[in-house]
Formats: sequence, structure tokens, C-alpha cells
Amino acid sequence: MPDSTQPLAMLGFLTIGVFDPADPAAGHESTLRIIELGERLGFDSAWLRHRHLQFGISSPVAMMAAASQRTSRIAIGTAVTPLGWENPLRLAEDLATVDLLAGGRVNPGLSVGEPMHYGTVQGELYPDSADVEDFGYARLERFARLVAGDPVRELSGKQGVVEEFSNRVEPHSPGLRQRLWYGAGSMKSALWAGEHGFNLLSSSVIFPEAEEEPVFDRVQQAQIRAYRAAAAANGRTPDQARVSQGLVVIPTDSATTEQREKYRRYVDERTPRTTSRQGPRGMLFAPDLIGTSEEIAEQLYAHAGFREVDEVAFALPFSFEHEDYVQILTDIATHLGPALGWAPA
Repeated sequence: MPDSTQPLAMLGFLTIGVFDPADPAAGHESTLRIIELGERLGFDSAWLRHRHLQFGISSPVAMMAAASQRTSRIAIGTAVTPLGWENPLRLAEDLATVDLLAGGRVNPGLSVGEPMHYGTVQGELYPDSADVEDFGYARLERFARLVAGDPVRELSGKQGVVEEFSNRVEPHSPGLRQRLWYGAGSMKSALWAGEHGFNLLSSSVIFPEAEEEPVFDRVQQAQIRAYRAAAAANGRTPDQARVSQGLVVIPTDSATTEQREKYRRYVDERTPRTTSRQGPRGMLFAPDLIGTSEEIAEQLYAHAGFREVDEVAFALPFSFEHEDYVQILTDIATHLGPALGWAPA
């Protein structure tokens, strides 16, 4: 069996929550059932991708609210919410509300940047301000201040007989600010997250520096180390600067022959993109890891990025069926997790 001096402390999973546009309710219900299963299997966290104008979850905040009422222990988060689509004040209100409903289990993961395919949607998203919207870090800093309870305005107190006003976002959920994560893929964003009090989500997509050798695990390792150094320089302890890694893993321990064949076709179709830099920014994709849990564990222990973390949010493949996710999650919890030193909650 693989060996490590640092057992995996926190095991999570990430889903895009795909659905059939002809029957979207069924897909959303499937995602909620998967989160319930994750809690029963002892997973520490469940994360939702955020997709707009696609056939994946567009409102993970609403889904987390529903999941909070069907679970009692598992942490629920987003990985990630692109802030360019959001009003920071309204999002702060929604997330604080759900965090209170969940008993302090919400872990919002966020990113900055112009919305994907912005030119096709800006007339509907920001009809009067598309040319002046700021999609940079300042938008995220404003959101973090609002979540933390910093004043929004001077107006507060009672007016008239029943109206009472606050000068901060309400409801306020203590502790939520410390559970904000940033989805970083570049050295610049990793350093920014460390300097500004965010936890770090590092996924299966990264953006190496132009001069760096394009070896995924080494680039990811360097980013994680730089993040930790920046966080420490700003007075944060390791417990206050958490790092989670998210790779695609597909254990086949209990899979049927048909499932194994399907999974292998999926991985084979995606593998070519992992062999070189992609797109104008030269992004790198991590290879999907498929095989028995023991085989995947060996690959993970050989992965420089994985060796830097003690918590993960393994990504579920995008386009599988509900029963496939049940098999994969069950194998992760009962075979792969223990092979990595993890024990269920």
C-alpha cells in the first residue's frame, strides 16, 4: 500500500450538478441526493461548481440552502463562484443567510475576472454599466468586507414605528469571513489570496509563468508554497490559511465492466489536452486519475501538488449518470480515502 507521513485530514468532493434541460428538476434532485450520500459516507465537504447559461448548477447558493436542510454535518461550498456575475452586497446577504441555516457549514469559493463570453451577455447582465464594471480584486475585497460586517453606510437605527435599519449587511454570520476561499490558478492569484486572508483552492487547471517548465504538479506545488509563505508573512497560521487540492479521480474498485469502459473512454478523450499548454494564457490541465484506489493513491503520493496538502475536494467527472457518481463516491470513501490515511467523520 502507498505510504505517507502526513495522512489526509479532510476529504471532499466537487460536482458540477449536470441536468437535462428537458427535466432540470431531476438533475438538481440528483445533486442533493449525492450530497446526502456524501454525508452518510463520512465525507468532510461537498462543493458545487457555478455555471451560468449552461446545463449545470447556476444557483449553488440556493442548492446549498436546500442541502443544509437535508444534512447536518458535511461542509458545503462553491468551487468556485465567479464574482463577475454577482452583486457583492446581495451575494453577501444570501451566503450569510444560508450559512446561518447550515449552522456555520458554508465555505464560499470565489474567483475574479470578466465573465465567460462576456460580449454575448453583457447587455443583459449589465445593460447600463458594462463598460465600467470592475472585475478585478477590488470587487472581491469589497465582498469580503461586507461578509465581515464592515459598515455599508451611516444610516442605522429605528425610523417610524416599526422600521429599523442596520449599517451593515444583515444577517451577519460570524466566522463566515474566515471560511472564504479563493480559486487560484496562477502565482499572482495564489500570492494575492495569501496576502488578503483567503483560503486557497487549487484545482486541476493552473496557469504557469511563461518561464516555468510546464509540469503540472511542480507548478502547483510552487503556487501552494508561495501562498503559504505570503499568508505566514501576513500573520496567518496554517489553520488560518487552509489549502485544498481538487483533481479528477475515478476509482474503479466496485465499477462494472460497462462503467470501466465508459470511464476509460472519458479519460482518453480528455488526456490529449494535458500534454501541453492550452489557449492564449498557456493553461495546464492535470491528467484525470483512473484505476483502483490503490493505483490512484500511488499516483497521488507521487504528485508534488498533492504532497503539499492535507485536504482535497476530488472533482467528479462532468457527464456521468447518478449511479456512476454513487459508485465513485462510495469507492473514494471506502477505498481511496483510507488508502490516503483518511478516516470518515
